[in-house]
Amino acid sequence: MEKNLTALKQEAPTDARQVRSRKALNATLLDLLAQRTFDELTIREITARAGTGYATFFRHFSTKEALLSDLVVDPIDELLTRTLALLDSPRTREAPSVRELCAWVAGDRAFWAPLLTGGAAGLVRSEFLRQARERAAAGHGLHREDTWLPADLALIHGVSSVIGVLTWWLRQGEDGSLEQVAMILERMVIAPITQDAAVEAALS
Repeated sequence: MEKNLTALKQEAPTDARQVRSRKALNATLLDLLAQRTFDELTIREITARAGTGYATFFRHFSTKEALLSDLVVDPIDELLTRTLALLDSPRTREAPSVRELCAWVAGDRAFWAPLLTGGAAGLVRSEFLRQARERAAAGHGLHREDTWLPADLALIHGVSSVIGVLTWWLRQGEDGSLEQVAMILERMVIAPITQDAAVEAALS
């Protein structure tokens, strides 16, 4: 059964000491995911590396999956929102820019690289797709007037492809060109989905 990380997300603390502990646990998890798989990690290892007590962990989270949800759910929601804005806009000068999306990810490469290429990449990708399907089911997906490509399929294919290309790019390290990945995303993913209705109308 697919994990629902959003369902595990807990309310953020307001106490300064709790905020510090939570940030330390999140940062440690991110560092460890760059080295090992999520399944290999233990709560004792995470707390020891974070400099927090084992019992302290359970004041914040019930499981290490709950810690992962705290780290990834909000950023996934933000990246998904930005991706859907691209997939749901005709490619005009006023449309959201693919380059802006890539620059946003590049601006926090130290965060996104471990998440999309590291030890929890499968869980993170699954959460992206789960949230995308949830939005589609709630009627908040793509708004399409053409009939040949169902809106929910366009959404799932688009989101999966964008995440796949971004993951490939982040694996290139600093050698990966922002301009190149923006061009690849535009030509391979965004344009075919957003322009197909206009092409279909021209051919009919």
